[in-house]
Amino acid sequence: MPHTRVIEQLKDNLQTAYRKSIDADGKLDELKKAGHVKFNTIFTQEEGFSTSSNRFRPYVQELADELDKMPTDAEKLPAALEKFVRKLGVLLQTLQAFKDQSK
Repeated sequence: MPHTRVIEQLKDNLQTAYRKSIDADGKLDELKKAGHVKFNTIFTQEEGFSTSSNRFRPYVQELADELDKMPTDAEKLPAALEKFVRKLGVLLQTLQAFKDQSK
């Protein structure tokens, strides 16, 4: 699969994460108003994120920024893609788990 198709698929998945993050952040706002949100960050640096937030959208923004800066060099691209895909996977899994638990 050409890299351009991979990048397009990643953009689609990132758009999915963005839409889910809007819903999740809204739910977090409701929980915070009710006094139930007592954490400072969703992800840690061990999970690969440099962002530190108690909402999902800043993490989606970090990934969007990374995707915009994705190297096109054939040597650097595979490592950058692996790091990106791992972080995107963690984000999507966490969003889905949060949605499932907050029903």
